[in-house]
Amino acid sequence: MSPKVRPALAAALVLALAGCGGTPTNRLLDSVHQPVVDHAAYTYDLPVAPAGIAPPERDRLADWFTAMNLRYGDKVTLEDPLDSPATRATVATVTERFGLLLAPDAPPTQGYVNAGTVRITITRATATVPHCPDWSANSESNLKNATSTNYGCAVNSNLAAMIANPDELLHGAADTDANTARHSTKAINAYTYATPTGGGGTAVKATSSTSGN
Repeated sequence: MSPKVRPALAAALVLALAGCGGTPTNRLLDSVHQPVVDHAAYTYDLPVAPAGIAPPERDRLADWFTAMNLRYGDKVTLEDPLDSPATRATVATVTERFGLLLAPDAPPTQGYVNAGTVRITITRATATVPHCPDWSANSESNLKNATSTNYGCAVNSNLAAMIANPDELLHGAADTDANTARHSTKAINAYTYATPTGGGGTAVKATSSTSGN
């Protein structure tokens, strides 16, 4: 082989090996790709009167909640320099219309809440799995019997996308007086105690047919 060809051949082999991207190294069944929970805070300042929040401002607050697509898993808090019970009751009522309860403690926010105004904050958690999909390694050269670099991406990405409250990935669901069995039997009881179709339990739309010659 010509001395001039050898360096070119060596360079070609290096490029070929670099294209393999290495080999997987995780030999456990625990995926290295886990959901990461991030939080974002959105604030809205409303003017208040001595008697609380005026009806037009209540409508503005409800419109903001609608625009923000307020949903389960969001945390709504109130920051009121005067700590007015009437104001808190009004904000709580508007929040309950969206199926949520007003949380007791407001998170730190930027700037000050001026006198005559209150600050409503929506804290929203999102869950994602970074660096997925991950095909950085060549599974064909798996000499350590390790899991694929993409192992866990599908399951954990779906979990992060489907969970209603991403914070429950961090500390689980909060314990309530209503146990799991009580929730799971709601659908069963609705089916069991429903009036049979023959007794008028299900409305059946009348259908008519026409025939022509």
